[in-house]
Amino acid sequence: MAGNEVFQAALHLLKVRERTERELEQRLRRKGFAPRNIRSTIDRCRELGYVSDERFARSRARQLLTDGRAVGFRLRRELQAAGIDEALADTVIEELETEFDGEALFEKILRQRFPAFDYRQAQDREKRRVVHYFLRRGFALELVLNRLQGPD
Repeated sequence: MAGNEVFQAALHLLKVRERTERELEQRLRRKGFAPRNIRSTIDRCRELGYVSDERFARSRARQLLTDGRAVGFRLRRELQAAGIDEALADTVIEELETEFDGEALFEKILRQRFPAFDYRQAQDREKRRVVHYFLRRGFALELVLNRLQGPD
């Protein structure tokens, strides 16, 4: 009976949104279920295809890249924080790098977020604000400065 209860709770959590195995385990622990029941439930969910860290990683990474919220190291950190192991995160990021052009993504975000920004005319404080905005999202400093400063 307890195993079925845990399974039903897991299904409910997965119905709300996709989760990693680690997230699912943490949520079930907070609900007070026994660790052995949690483990067997997660195994069953994996076997049935209801939970997949690989699928989650691809979906989450694609979403973060598309929205321009994370690239590079920041994307890796976001995936790992969700419970994706480093090797899988690296594999997924490497695969998606062929789909997403970092420079094009940078330009898209720059046009949307800072349409009137001109690096040459901006005050130092404004320059720092824009540069740091992109750095926090994981863009490389070299790319940020090259794209903002433009050709000499």
